[in-house]
Amino acid sequence: MDKLLRKNFFNPYLISILSVSIVSILCLFIRDTIDYRIVGYILLVLVSILAVFFEIKPVLLAAILSSLALDFLFINPYYTLHVDNAEDAFLLVMFFIIALINAVLTNKLRIMQTKIQEEESRVKTLKLYNTLLDSLSHELRTPIAAILGSIDILQQQDVNLSRETHVKLHSEIEKATMKLNYHVENLLNMSRLESGYIQPKLDWCDIKEIIYNVTDRLSEETSEHKIKFVIDEDLPLYRLDYGLFDQVVHNLIYNCSQHTPKGALIKITVKFDDDFDVANSNDLNSKLILIISDDGYGFPPENIHKAFDKFYRFKNSKTGGTGLGLSIVKGFVEAQNGTISLRNNVNGGATFELIFNVECLSINSLKNE
Repeated sequence: MDKLLRKNFFNPYLISILSVSIVSILCLFIRDTIDYRIVGYILLVLVSILAVFFEIKPVLLAAILSSLALDFLFINPYYTLHVDNAEDAFLLVMFFIIALINAVLTNKLRIMQTKIQEEESRVKTLKLYNTLLDSLSHELRTPIAAILGSIDILQQQDVNLSRETHVKLHSEIEKATMKLNYHVENLLNMSRLESGYIQPKLDWCDIKEIIYNVTDRLSEETSEHKIKFVIDEDLPLYRLDYGLFDQVVHNLIYNCSQHTPKGALIKITVKFDDDFDVANSNDLNSKLILIISDDGYGFPPENIHKAFDKFYRFKNSKTGGTGLGLSIVKGFVEAQNGTISLRNNVNGGATFELIFNVECLSINSLKNE
């Protein structure tokens, strides 16, 4: 019933009728103090406004009703459609013609704007598609070439390979496979975000364990960086999606490793809000605060607001990359009732700050049980 009433209320024909009726009634109260031509201008403006929002048919209805209202209520003799002189008849006809032309032209303008927006959207989509293809052509070709090259060497029967070479080739295949899997996962995750399919599977997570596991997996990428951990020892368990949170941390640390110079510091800080009492806590809500910062180059200040846009890559950034990592981070954070912000540091580098307002549980309470 409510949906039916709401649908009727926003019906363009009903709005056209009500608009003309309300304006006519209001003008009726001051009919003796203003000229009927002014009322005609007011009704003409009303038809023009309706033409901006509605299709041609309800606007034509408003134009017809406005003409009838002007004749019936404001042109002598009142309360009849009869017109005494040719001047008023000409005025009435011209009013309707102008209202009709205005409605048609405005409607055509709306159609043109819609087509322009569709064309701009198509061009933008095509540009994003080409950007993605260009990125994938490099990002996927590199690990695939490494895998095929290593396998080709291993399959050569006439070449005697040392055990050390075997281990190295297997290691190259493993690293290339992990990199390939990372890009495929990003594409799949973006597809899930676009379709609205993301539904977090919440469970109690040890945040410290996730962070240490991620940094261990990224040891190769961060081998020439310095990693510093600042994690509260009494950090409670948080009710989050383990896989989504793991991907968030992975993408952020990977992004820092790829866009900072050798020897740069990547600092990972994890803390909870000061109001949380670790010693006397059961299940309750608390803020988990994750801060990942570096002392690298930072982001261009004029474009930092685009950092989380899909497929967006900053000028002069490192070759490769699909521009999906940070966009996925934002989507996964928001899916878990969190927020993410990015800022440049005063002394260089950038800082990502993530805040999750979720349930938590003290580890001490588990030990007591």
